[in-house]
Parts: sequence; structure tokens; C-alpha cells
Amino acid sequence: MKWPRTQSLDKLRERLRVKTRRMEGRRLKEIIGDVKTSLRGWYEYFQHSKATTFPYVDGWVRMRLRSLLRWRQGKKGRGRGRDHQTWTNRWFATQGLFGLENAHEFTVTVLRLRTH
Repeated sequence: MKWPRTQSLDKLRERLRVKTRRMEGRRLKEIIGDVKTSLRGWYEYFQHSKATTFPYVDGWVRMRLRSLLRWRQGKKGRGRGRDHQTWTNRWFATQGLFGLENAHEFTVTVLRLRTH
């Protein structure tokens, strides 16, 4: 088990920043689909990392998406506080967002079942 390098996390965040810009005119489903491909590829490479990495990245991505949704409602700021009740983690999952933490839990479960 290893931690992803800071440079790898920075590169992922930069790639996702471009895809989740507030001025992006695409539908949310399209943006989430684009983000999902990047997250899935990053996860496939770093799936054997420490488990604490994945909730951090998941939270950062959802914060970017909440910020985009706030901007579309005419509000300013990042997606924090009350926005977590408006757009829950479960809501993003139903929209098709790939969750790194859930994928890691599934991978660990499968590996445990294979070894027993």
C-alpha cells in the first residue's frame, strides 16, 4: 500500500478543474460523464493506494460540482455547508458520478473473497 504522489494528485485536480469550470455550458450529465472517465482511469492506476486518499478526492470533486451548480443558480462561492443537504453524495451517485471510496471498498471486498 502506498500513497499517490502529490504530483499525481495535482495532475488529477488540474485535469478535473478544466472539466468542471463554472462557465462550462454543457449539461451536468455530460460533465459528470467526462469527470467519471478521468476518475475511473485514475482509480484503476491507484486502486492499491491507502484508503484515506479516496474520500479526499471524492469530496474535492463533489465540491467542484456543487460550486458549478451554485453558479448556475446565480449564487457565488464554493459548494459547502447547506449545499451538502441540497446536493447530497447520494444525489451525485444517482447522477452517475464515479465514487472512488465506494469502488475501493468493493475492490477490497472482492480481494478478501478471492483469498479466502
